[in-house]
Amino acid sequence: LPKKMALELFKPFIYAQLEARGLSTTVKQAKKLVEKERPEVWDVLDQVIREHPVMLNRAPTLHRLGIQAFEPVLIEGKAIQLHPLVCAAFNADFDGDQMAVHVPLSLESQLEARVLMMSTNNILRPSDGKPIIVPSQDIVLGLYYITLEKNNEPGEGRVFANLGEIEHALSQGGITLHSKIIARRNSVDPEGNPILERVETTPGRMMIGDLLPRHPQVPFSLVNRLLTKRDISHVIDVVYRHTGQKETVIFCDRIMALGFRNAFRAGISFGKDDMVVPEAKVRMVEETRTLAKEYEQQYIDGLITQQEKYNKVIDAWSKCTDQVADEMMDEISSVGVVSETGRDAEINSIYMMAHSGARGSAAQMKQLAGMRGLMAKPSGEIIETPIISNFKEGLTVLEYFNSTHGARKGLADTALKTANSGYLTRRLVDVAQDCIIKEEDCGTDRGLTVAAVVEGGEVLEPLGDRILGRTTCEDVLHPISDELLAAKGEMIDEAMAERIVEADIQSVRIRSVLTCESKTGVCASCYGRDLARGTPVNIGEAVGVIAAQSIGEPGTQLTMRTFHIGGTAQVAEQSFIEASQEGTLQIQDKNTVVDRTGKEVILGRNNVLSIIDAKGLERANYKVPYGTRLLVAEGASVKKGTRICEWDPYTLPIITEKAGIVKFIDLVNGVSMRDLADDTTGITNKIVVDWRSAPKGADLKPAMALVDAKGEPVKLRSGELDARYLLSVDAILSVEDGAEVEAGDVLARIPRESAKTRDITGGLPRVAELFEARRPKDHAVLAESDGIVKFGRDYKNKRRIIVESQEDPDLVTEYLIPKGKHLSVQEGDFIRKGEYLLDGNPAPHDILAILGVEELANYLVQEIQEVYRLQGVPINDKHIEVIVRQMLQKVEVTDPGETSLLKGEQIDRIEFDEINEKTEAEGRKPAVGSPVLLGITKASLQTRSFISAASFQETTRVLTEAAVSGKVDYLAGLKENVIVGRLIPAGTGSVYNEFKAVATERDNVIIGERAAAAALSAPETQAFADAEAVFGDSGSSGSGDDSDADPTLPDAE
Repeated sequence: LPKKMALELFKPFIYAQLEARGLSTTVKQAKKLVEKERPEVWDVLDQVIREHPVMLNRAPTLHRLGIQAFEPVLIEGKAIQLHPLVCAAFNADFDGDQMAVHVPLSLESQLEARVLMMSTNNILRPSDGKPIIVPSQDIVLGLYYITLEKNNEPGEGRVFANLGEIEHALSQGGITLHSKIIARRNSVDPEGNPILERVETTPGRMMIGDLLPRHPQVPFSLVNRLLTKRDISHVIDVVYRHTGQKETVIFCDRIMALGFRNAFRAGISFGKDDMVVPEAKVRMVEETRTLAKEYEQQYIDGLITQQEKYNKVIDAWSKCTDQVADEMMDEISSVGVVSETGRDAEINSIYMMAHSGARGSAAQMKQLAGMRGLMAKPSGEIIETPIISNFKEGLTVLEYFNSTHGARKGLADTALKTANSGYLTRRLVDVAQDCIIKEEDCGTDRGLTVAAVVEGGEVLEPLGDRILGRTTCEDVLHPISDELLAAKGEMIDEAMAERIVEADIQSVRIRSVLTCESKTGVCASCYGRDLARGTPVNIGEAVGVIAAQSIGEPGTQLTMRTFHIGGTAQVAEQSFIEASQEGTLQIQDKNTVVDRTGKEVILGRNNVLSIIDAKGLERANYKVPYGTRLLVAEGASVKKGTRICEWDPYTLPIITEKAGIVKFIDLVNGVSMRDLADDTTGITNKIVVDWRSAPKGADLKPAMALVDAKGEPVKLRSGELDARYLLSVDAILSVEDGAEVEAGDVLARIPRESAKTRDITGGLPRVAELFEARRPKDHAVLAESDGIVKFGRDYKNKRRIIVESQEDPDLVTEYLIPKGKHLSVQEGDFIRKGEYLLDGNPAPHDILAILGVEELANYLVQEIQEVYRLQGVPINDKHIEVIVRQMLQKVEVTDPGETSLLKGEQIDRIEFDEINEKTEAEGRKPAVGSPVLLGITKASLQTRSFISAASFQETTRVLTEAAVSGKVDYLAGLKENVIVGRLIPAGTGSVYNEFKAVATERDNVIIGERAAAAALSAPETQAFADAEAVFGDSGSSGSGDDSDADPTLPDAE
């Protein structure tokens, strides 16, 4: 901190100290001394500032690590100098960022700043519990450089007794930092006794090993490898978990110094010749060009549609771009050998920067030395012609022009999304602000079942990460030996999580804030570990605000991250599945037909292929779409990497289940069907058009039926229904009227929309949409019960679908679906509760109503995590769960029972439970309610505190409603207390509140005792005392409300 700043900030303290030392008698005199900057003033300043923390803040303060406390060190100069390792927390860099300095005045605030806010206490990030004081940029590069290992360096194979000898040999030039050597180092055995161990290593790695704290759980093998940014983060994590905070902070400081020193020694520079354009690029581009021409030709010949051609061309180019990039990475990362000496050549500097994680990424290198690839139009569509040049070769004018769309869009997005993200954070904080840890354990047995997140056979988030730091709901037993891995109600730590994963357990039931039964706030057991401390959460922790900050903080980063790649389009539709494990193939809900080639075609809407290992455990499962062709028979064993099945990613087929002759129904030319002649090719395709607008078309149901040779309708497998297939708008017919077809043939294709670029632009609005619980447009329709699908009479422009239950024939549910939408079920299909009748994003309310709270929570957590995962931002599930809990606070009364509630009334869950408890205690029938999902804005406005709601949005409306209904605000949350200027009921404020509560209770006891004593001593004056209490006559002090009336009673403190 510059001396001038400190002088200004600590003025009052300096005045007081000057007076105390007798250097000045009045404030005015002291002021003069300070203004003249006399030498004694500096002495005083040094004394005043010692052990007095100051708080630094950098705007925007997106999470709580945006304000931290430091002990100032005075410097000559005019700028604040900040420790490099805390820059990540502040999101600060040294290009002119400004920070605010605050001085905590009172003793309590100094104490809080030191104990809670000191930068040494904030090692882990609150959003996912990983270290946040992680080296970056030059430090990472320096550490990467000294942990490199090279062949045939001078001194290879020599043996050293200790680090001193190694440093001596280094300075003499007998070995280099990268020589492979054998060394002896001091270590500890599992009991913690000092031992010596021999290690094969390099001098550079020995230097880092020397800084490692000595602990049996922190082995040298952690750093005896090439260290990238992720590895360093892992090392810091391990050190923190096993050796504690102080050691970690010292260790981080030391590796920072080492990294800086060696980055400077390495002399790594960035040169034009380090960007290597691969030789094979010309060939790859040529091949792809011919491929694109071929697709063009197929389109001209009318074999594929415009849309299909577009999709295929885009796919070909994006594959080409990836191949060029891979080739470039291979060339750049391969280490040559210098022929004269046989030593390894120097490693490419740019590759080192990207690979170590210091700066840059594979995507950026692709644009520098590979090819820039596909670009998006402002509308988000992808331009068919890619940018073949890279930045090193330089773009042609046309290419440059095409790439400006993406760049400009990126810049505009940034400006808009920062505001959006800030607003999302504000709504989140508002809805979650009164979610505070209020008790140790609520004693519930409920919880959520979690399993690893697997998509397409790829594990996105392993089970261990999801259950770490959570409390178990039931005993976790080893599936084979039945040994206890984690007892019920125990918090799962790293070691336990590892054991559970090793035991190959697929899912674990854990406690969650969603199922917590605390009356107010949440309990510590349901929340689990406080991620920022790595210990069980403390009572009074404001977990709601932490959750809101953890979700909102990356929001701004995500938005700012759009234009880093410069609008380069990323697309590649998946169209096949390769086995990720080996085992036998099984099909759940099997529903297939065999086509003419003898392959099985899947006709189920929600078939799951699973791979079962020798023990009978499910190893992987894949959801496959309708129309998938199996390449492997069920029950066959598959090896890892075998292609199991494939499908067309661009069109949805309609497939026959039986053989027969096609007969068109209601396909009237010019009304419900027209010949679409392609202008460029002159080929006509029959395509189904929107028939409702046509005058004669209102009652049509365009379909294809199958008949046998006699003209009788072919029956489906169930035997009663005719084989007829309804067609939706835009379906392209693949067969003519009267054509013969085999089972498994495609009758028509429905094109899917072209892939828009998946940018976080889809991200922020998507997160907001989920948290606001909006119904997505074109939302999916879910079946409310199991049953058989039938089609009823149609309305004007809606199709009526009926689901009849098999168990209970009276149970019939109806759904109205707009005509022309493609249904994902056919007549006669059996459908399960919660399955989709119409594809799309489901509305969260439907999931809650049909499948319940646990499924809803699972859906919201997964959907929101997917958006963040796409950007590589890790957030712990429990933060999202906290917000979802706040969204589920209201209950809708479905049956009022014998209470004063009304049917259909929405009421707070806490109030609802209280009313029911009272009713049950009186022996009457309690009310029944179903949970209601509210969006975060609505939930904030409907909170019990009107002060908090008024300070959020729509102030006049909230206040008038509160006034009309005569509301009382009990000041339970954080915002209300801030607004009226009291301590907040969280953290240190909650302790203060507790003291007050205890004091009030004791006072009441004492006053009660006095009243009793007074009543005993003078029974006949009781009436007089009562009267005196009413009229306020001070004649007698008989009623024990005067505290100094009777000196013998205990003091009412």
